[in-house]
Amino acid sequence: MNSAREPDILLAKSQRAGREALSLEKHLRDTDQCAVEIFSLKNRWGRNWCRFFRLSQEEQQKKFFLNLRIAALFHDIGKANEDFYRAVTAPQRIPQMLRHEHLSAFILCLPEVRRWLAENPSVDVDIVTAAVLSHHLKASETGVWRWGQTRRIGRLRLFLSHPEVNSTLKRIAEIANLGTPPALAARFWEDSEQWVRIWDDGSTAARKLSRSIGLDRDRLGLLLAVKAGVIVADAAASGLVREGYAIEEWIRERVDTPDLVPCHIADAIIDKRLAQITQKKGKASPLRPFQVSTAQQGSRVLLLAACAAGKTLAAWKWAEAQARDCCIGKVIFLYPTRGTATEGFRDYVGWAPEAEAALVHGTSGYELEAMASNPPEPVEGKSFQKLTEDQERMFALGLWSRRYFSATVDQFLGFIEHNYTGLCLLPLLADSAIIIDEVHSFDRRMFDALIAFLQNFDVPVLCMTATLPTSRRQQLLEAGLTLYQAEDDAELHKLEIHPRYRLARISGHDEAMRDAIKAYRNGDRVLWVVNRVRVCQEIARQLERALGIKVLAYHSRFRLLDRQRIHAATVEAFQQSGTPAIAVTTQVCEMSLDLDADVLISEVAPISSMVQRFGRANRHLAKGMDFRAKLYIYSPEVAAPYTKDDLKAATEFLEDLGTGDVSQRAMADLLEKHSLHVRDPKADGRARFLDGGYYAVRGAFREPDEYSTPCILTSDVGDVRSRITAKQNYDEYIVNVPEKFALRDAPPPDWLPKYLGVANGNLYDPDLGFGVTDGEEENPST
Repeated sequence: MNSAREPDILLAKSQRAGREALSLEKHLRDTDQCAVEIFSLKNRWGRNWCRFFRLSQEEQQKKFFLNLRIAALFHDIGKANEDFYRAVTAPQRIPQMLRHEHLSAFILCLPEVRRWLAENPSVDVDIVTAAVLSHHLKASETGVWRWGQTRRIGRLRLFLSHPEVNSTLKRIAEIANLGTPPALAARFWEDSEQWVRIWDDGSTAARKLSRSIGLDRDRLGLLLAVKAGVIVADAAASGLVREGYAIEEWIRERVDTPDLVPCHIADAIIDKRLAQITQKKGKASPLRPFQVSTAQQGSRVLLLAACAAGKTLAAWKWAEAQARDCCIGKVIFLYPTRGTATEGFRDYVGWAPEAEAALVHGTSGYELEAMASNPPEPVEGKSFQKLTEDQERMFALGLWSRRYFSATVDQFLGFIEHNYTGLCLLPLLADSAIIIDEVHSFDRRMFDALIAFLQNFDVPVLCMTATLPTSRRQQLLEAGLTLYQAEDDAELHKLEIHPRYRLARISGHDEAMRDAIKAYRNGDRVLWVVNRVRVCQEIARQLERALGIKVLAYHSRFRLLDRQRIHAATVEAFQQSGTPAIAVTTQVCEMSLDLDADVLISEVAPISSMVQRFGRANRHLAKGMDFRAKLYIYSPEVAAPYTKDDLKAATEFLEDLGTGDVSQRAMADLLEKHSLHVRDPKADGRARFLDGGYYAVRGAFREPDEYSTPCILTSDVGDVRSRITAKQNYDEYIVNVPEKFALRDAPPPDWLPKYLGVANGNLYDPDLGFGVTDGEEENPST
């Protein structure tokens, strides 16, 4: 390009070898086409998208569609500048003075552009500007992503009179029935009085919009639908063109699918799972009354039922009913951890045809590869695979064709904190019946996000758990859920009031050690649960010395390949009734392990954690109604990782529970009683996605882990580098280690992803995990 004139073609992306250059005008039109194909109000996806954002009136829906298309055509118009052109044509990366989407928003704030768009009263100029400015999730009022923040001093040459820009503006005029587009005469952007005034006007408009959406729920819904829609359409246009797909054909194959109907869910999952249970038990296993009646509770339900009662089958029956009552295309089952999501796939989602089922979490590719080498019954003979290379390059778009999902809650609900993957998966979420399991385990930030989600979006949702503090239960009900406690199920009630356990308080570690050794030698299956990894490792070593056997130790500080092996070994050991087994675990057992212990030893922990731990004993009443699992409880030496108040409340709960025979119902009733006195701040319903207005910056869905950091071991560096070089999966080598054990003497290798550190491999044992030292405070998620 001669610096004295404009380029003949404005580029939207860097040109790839062997591919035709993608012009800016074509990319903008491609994004508009994707918006039309994905969100057409004639399609179920478009109608469900509007329902999700509570745009129920036809006028609102038409307004959404119009503003989405205008934003799609405007979103990258700021790339019409000399810096961007050089950045995508120069052999080396050149820093740009101003982010292109920030410049796009400046153009939308030009007085002549605002007047022109305002000719159509259905065009909400501020919503269009907000969607354009925020579509890369790097725009804020202050801070590093401040709108208009420049990276150098000087002037930026603009190409706003280029034929591609004029043609795009004419296309907008046609869509919105506007007059002749204004001639954009600006030749330069600079830190001048003119542009400062435009920024001031835009910032004022941004503040007014923030105030407006706080008072006008309809306008908030329109804003959110358009902002998210632009991100989805841009992701689709960029990914499909990059990978050589025909936009219309690819999208229609995924959007124009038949509605999900009850027989689909029954045939794909429910009937096959029931047949498997019948085969294992050797007799017919009809659904329990509560599993049937859960489906009759409506589209927004909170299900409380005891551990091992059969909540998951009840949830799938509920999804079956939603497919009858609502026009949906998918079922999404969300779990709090990768382990529980993987188990949900193994037991249920895996029954579905491989083209319809998906496991979605941070290490799902590795889990699917490992599953294929030793397939459980639901996936036997199938070829479930991770996304292909081109699908991975398209991020979440590769999952659009699936119907049944087992996923971590972050993957889908993370959109509410501006997670990009979650936003690209949002059309699927809006087209689904959603089941959210183990809601008792959500940390404060996750629970706040869940409440904000329930309050602001219209989609069928079932939340479920065995235990829930009163304050959280009340907040879920206030957010629109209907409580169903399955009290009309006489059989389930009988099981809940049956005394499964015999509880005893013991003096401490030494007495617990004697009880564990004695129980194992008597042929019992013994599960010992502690609150810290270091304690778990030390008890496992002590038991090995005393018993002369290999003792299973299970916690979060293993490489994935070792954690998967130990997980499977622990589950298998406790499935063998009549054969002695012993394992020491941390909090991971509370959700990710389906165990059936005869003896459970536990340190005192928060009340809800205690109840979940108890649920790992005598879980299936396999030894008959007269058998009582022994529960031995003692106080830990230190409160960490919990607070003294947590343990004080738990101690009072245990004192009230007493000793001797105990039922699940007694624990649930006392949990409700004692949780009334626990301070649990009320969720305020706030989230970045809801509050962003003009702006959008990524946040965190979970509370940050201040104790651990993901690393690879020095002993694995060579293998990991080889895998990265070969573009192969290396998830199995990642281990969470205490922050202070990440090596800081030298920076990590430049080929290693920035989120990973390096830790000393000499501190790692494949059977005990990463070693820690005395006095370390640990994260309760371990």
